[in-house]
Amino acid sequence: MPSHHPLSRRTLLRGSGAAVAGAALWPVLDQASASGAPDIDSGSYTVRFDKNREQTIWGLGFEIQSDSIGSGNNGMPDVVSGVPYDLTDSERERFYQQILKGGTNRGFRYCRLAMGLYHRGLDSTKKHMVDRYQGQTTLLADMLKKSGVEGVAAEYWSPAPGWKNNKSYIAGRLASFSPDALDALGDAMVGDLKYLSDRGVPISMWGLQNEPRYKTKYASCQYTPEQYLKTFKAVAPKIRKKYPDALIHADSQDGWSGEIGKAIKADADALGCVDAWTYHRLGNGDHNSDRQITEDFSSGRSGKHVFCNEFEYLHGGTTDWRTINTAQSIMNWMTFHNSPTWFWLHALKPTTNSESDGYSLGFWRPPNVKNPERFRHIKERHWDFNPRNWNAVAGFLRYMPWNSVRYHVDEPRHTGGKPYTEHRIMAWRTPGGKPALVVTNRSEKDSFTYTVDTQTKGDFHGHRYGPSTHNKSVGTKNGPKLTLTLPPLSIEFWTAD
Repeated sequence: MPSHHPLSRRTLLRGSGAAVAGAALWPVLDQASASGAPDIDSGSYTVRFDKNREQTIWGLGFEIQSDSIGSGNNGMPDVVSGVPYDLTDSERERFYQQILKGGTNRGFRYCRLAMGLYHRGLDSTKKHMVDRYQGQTTLLADMLKKSGVEGVAAEYWSPAPGWKNNKSYIAGRLASFSPDALDALGDAMVGDLKYLSDRGVPISMWGLQNEPRYKTKYASCQYTPEQYLKTFKAVAPKIRKKYPDALIHADSQDGWSGEIGKAIKADADALGCVDAWTYHRLGNGDHNSDRQITEDFSSGRSGKHVFCNEFEYLHGGTTDWRTINTAQSIMNWMTFHNSPTWFWLHALKPTTNSESDGYSLGFWRPPNVKNPERFRHIKERHWDFNPRNWNAVAGFLRYMPWNSVRYHVDEPRHTGGKPYTEHRIMAWRTPGGKPALVVTNRSEKDSFTYTVDTQTKGDFHGHRYGPSTHNKSVGTKNGPKLTLTLPPLSIEFWTAD
């Protein structure tokens, strides 16, 4: 555990906030119906700093593409290409400071590492993962150290091929679920993590399998609920013994509410190894941020944390509306489900991959490739921001430090008790005790005015983000009551002295 971590992981898990009630279930609103919501142009809010805190927000996570994947997620090319490997020395430093640290002293806390996909080298037995190119793990360790990221959320996209029935990273299942085979697999997975940690990559989280229901054209391994349960019970205790402070989560797709989650919940030994339930709820269609208001991700959590460890736009790239929707995904997971963290998919994606626009906070140009016309300005081995996605996340990295404490906000509701979906608010105190809040306006045409009683005297300083706006100062207002008028498609952070 890095020395700057204020509490052990087990302490954070057991004492980070109040119990979560199940979210009220209202009809899911897609983008079209949300834009047709009742015409409301203002609302009154009260930040309840006078009541008990809701939860500690550990910090945000991202994924790193440290090896190649085919355009459109089609295959795993032999070509060696990834981040930080492809970047020049100066571009690596700029990436660490401007994206991972977000221009602050902290920035992102966790780096999701796709075992079997973006870390997929093999030893001679094809049962143990090692670097696929010279210095891969050393580069990752240097990236974490220089950017201040705490450690990796190591998660398997596939076990090593030597353990699978098709002897491939792509598709297939485990070759055997016998006790001896699973015991040996557990030792090998501990060995994979030890390979990383021995080379300076701390282990903050661990997951058995990314999206275990799916067969894909890139690294994957399918499990039935019974197979996942047997494997998890064999491997998770070994991970816990070797890395007692690492958070263990399941099932990286449907959390406690999927069939795998239900199988784990019915087994006391397996449930005892789970620290958090992880979901993949993306930004497309009816998976937009309203879903965290309308659906129940909390009532069956059995005292465990719940969070989204992958968010992106799978179809259609990014849009101006999606900038605000992304910010609201962060806020709604935390407000309605007490999530202690949230993960964007990729820090950087290559200019040559068709999915990069909806997946990335920025683009890098690999060497020796023909760049698409829109990326002509990016030199080989250099990178640039993807503003619509980056501006959605950047304010949280800058104004919501690790271990900030969220507080409840009394907010207006539509007839029938529905919270406003186009206009969201969240408030917290920093670890140093300073009040802060974020407000959004997802409407594409109308302004919205927040009247917020912060119960805090003194000055609040405002900074605006949007599809093409980054950290724009919007003045100072004196508390305790703030009147904030947000233009369409905007996010504002207000922080007290």
